Amino acid sequence: MVMNLVKSISVIILVLLGFNTTAQDVHFSQVEYSPMTLNPALTGANSPLQVIVNYRSQWRSVASPYNTIAASIDARLNDKKRMKKGIFAVGMNLYQDQAGDNRVKTSNVNLNLAYHLILDRRNTLGLGIYGGFGQRSISAGSGTWGSQYSGLAYDPSLPSNEIFNNASFSFLDAGAGLVYTYNEGSGYMTQNSNRSFNAGVAFFHVNNPSYSFIENENEKLYMRWSLFVNGKIGLANSNGTLLPGIYFNRQKTSTEFLYGMYYRFTINEGSKITGRIKPFFISIGLFHRWSDALVAKTMLEWSEFSAGFAYDINISSLTPVSNARGGFEVFLRYNMQNGVKGSRAKIR
Repeated sequence: MVMNLVKSISVIILVLLGFNTTAQDVHFSQVEYSPMTLNPALTGANSPLQVIVNYRSQWRSVASPYNTIAASIDARLNDKKRMKKGIFAVGMNLYQDQAGDNRVKTSNVNLNLAYHLILDRRNTLGLGIYGGFGQRSISAGSGTWGSQYSGLAYDPSLPSNEIFNNASFSFLDAGAGLVYTYNEGSGYMTQNSNRSFNAGVAFFHVNNPSYSFIENENEKLYMRWSLFVNGKIGLANSNGTLLPGIYFNRQKTSTEFLYGMYYRFTINEGSKITGRIKPFFISIGLFHRWSDALVAKTMLEWSEFSAGFAYDINISSLTPVSNARGGFEVFLRYNMQNGVKGSRAKIR
């Protein structure tokens, strides 16, 4: 009885989160593989051509699951031009998020433009901007509302007392970001001295679009600012590589801090000259989302293709209800960089 009451209260809280004036963006535990929701300047930063599809489902153990699907493509425009001073890149990303019984849907389509200034053979500094279109909708009739609890039990025949002036609305969105990239060393297993790092800052929703179903002028999609550092550190004379990452997001009063590391094991280095033998890697990782979840990750990379899986182990105050089950996530990626012969794709 007590557990049912706790679960009911948790459902109400999760529903109300969909209408919180400090609305939060979608997020992925494998955030480094959703680059344009991390920083628009990552467009073209690390690959001549990259295509990624992401899927996430969470809170299935507490309420109707919150599902997010996203896709992105980015490409360099002048990558083959010799003696260039910078790299132009273009990208597009889209996502759809559906939350809870009320099927609160948020959809976004954004166009990204970026320019990466080549400082020298190892260092670039990139600026990216995005502009796009979003839509939000709700199916209020399928929801569960606090006014439908009689004090003893849930009664769906009771009125919800909710009035939505805008059951569906659209908005414009814009933002910008900066990314610094460093890349050096050899990828050969006999040396494995490669080092690469990305660090950046980004600002999303700088225009603060209206985000209300009830025409509340105070309910905005507040600006989110994002900081991150991640890298690749080859362990010399071994077949192991460390992939650390730190990610911080702040949106109004909501904060997300994710940090951790993959260990990547080289199964097959691949042939550097003919390209007939494809490189093959397996990675395992453990990350921590502060005050929320432990995230176990694994990833397979074969030639230009990658696939990753992550599972959130809930350690927040909802643990008694969720039984530590947070959510799972998968991604598929095509990355032309991994198909380029040699230790790395040249930028000059």
